[in-house]
Amino acid sequence: MHEPAESVAVTHPEKVLFPDSGITKGDLCGYYADLAPVMLPHVRQRPVTMERYPAGIDKKGFIQKDVSKGFPAWLERVEVARRDEKTGGAVHYPLANDARSLVWLANQNSVTPHVWTARAPHLDHADLCVFDLDPPEEGTAHLADAALCVRDLLSELGLPSFVKTSGSKGFHIVVALEPDSDFGDVFRFSRGAGAVLVKRRPDLFTQEFIKSDRGGRIFVDTGRNAPGATFAAVYAVRAKPGAPVSAPCTWDEIASGAVSPRAFTLKTMAERLAATGDLWSAMLDARHSLRQPLALLHQLLTPEDWKEADAASTRRPVSRKRPRRGD
Repeated sequence: MHEPAESVAVTHPEKVLFPDSGITKGDLCGYYADLAPVMLPHVRQRPVTMERYPAGIDKKGFIQKDVSKGFPAWLERVEVARRDEKTGGAVHYPLANDARSLVWLANQNSVTPHVWTARAPHLDHADLCVFDLDPPEEGTAHLADAALCVRDLLSELGLPSFVKTSGSKGFHIVVALEPDSDFGDVFRFSRGAGAVLVKRRPDLFTQEFIKSDRGGRIFVDTGRNAPGATFAAVYAVRAKPGAPVSAPCTWDEIASGAVSPRAFTLKTMAERLAATGDLWSAMLDARHSLRQPLALLHQLLTPEDWKEADAASTRRPVSRKRPRRGD
């Protein structure tokens, strides 16, 4: 039986991590202890990448995946072989499987736990498909319209979707999956869905990886669906002024404009949860197969569409300098 979160000794709880609002490490640890009951069902068994800010969010932080040394014996981990053949070896990711693990992560000045879309031990099969809408700047017009377009396309393909604020500039739209598709299927589906969005609304969406090629449009980031890729965990605090939270919201709130990407914060989440409960609780029992939706995508896209989507989304050092679709 796991010890309670209170058994984790928080070191230097007075350390200020958010200088603009005076939020301390003790506040951050307390937040994750309080949110554990609603957060844990969504993050259990998902490898965690820590985003750490030892000197506060106004100073340079760093990303940490491996916890081979200096971790408590009770902290559960999962070993994952490195994909880089030159580096070799394995990464020992922490798992946030109980409240004290969430508090331990926060005590490492890890403001945001970023998680995989798969759960151990089945790390080759994603159980989530994530669409990360990345606008060119905060407050971009038509962001809500873009989110609703993603929802409507997924519904057209037979997939109900859930949405949360990113706590940064955009929204995360998520589909819960049956474990009958591997990462290759999920990645192809998400990229194909992005291609349909660009094809239908070239004025609004782009899949261009290079920012200078986006032309002020909203980037449909489907890279979160690659093996080993991560996204900000639901209810995670983001390293932004005011400690915004990546929190579930409703489609009605998106449509009405009642919710913005940084609408919820560490200080307001308790009141929010008291009013709404966990808006993502139904996701745990709403899993769907991608077999039919992927087949439908192949009816909506030509081979040239797929080729263009792959080219646009590929990491590369220079701009493609191509005209947008529809120009």
